[in-house]
Amino acid sequence: MCRDYLQNLISDFESRCAYSMQHMSRAGGESCMEVEHFDPRRKQDSLQSYENLFLASRHCNLAKGDEWPSRSDRRRGMRFLNCCKEADYGVHILEDPVTHRLVGVTSAGQYHIRYCGLNAGHLVEERRNRTEILGRLEECAVGIKRPGWISPQDGIALDRLVDANRE
Repeated sequence: MCRDYLQNLISDFESRCAYSMQHMSRAGGESCMEVEHFDPRRKQDSLQSYENLFLASRHCNLAKGDEWPSRSDRRRGMRFLNCCKEADYGVHILEDPVTHRLVGVTSAGQYHIRYCGLNAGHLVEERRNRTEILGRLEECAVGIKRPGWISPQDGIALDRLVDANRE
């Protein structure tokens, strides 16, 4: 039944895993994306809250499983980060620029990284590749000045190309 929400979650999470931020196209496509219960204790509720449903890659969903911090863990600040309600990357989680492994700077960040498997080899490699590509793009950055003779329609196409490269 929760699988019925997959298309909505893909749209709401912009085709990215709520935990790893891995894009659906890099995770193996739509067939490798799953509806994940943020708080697995709520799975058995007869009425499911959409707020508890996240888009997750199969890797992160399997890694997290039905894990939920114990009461004593929560008292020590260990918990999963809710990307819908708080900033996670840049606040609780940072990327080491040399190793491309994620580092938890808070107890919550450490817990989240550990139980979501965010330093799995394929995710570290993807971050390494992304950084390398970004570096190459920055080295090759060029300025484009639109000549006066270009048609307005071609100018729009050129502007779109520049915008796409920036993105």
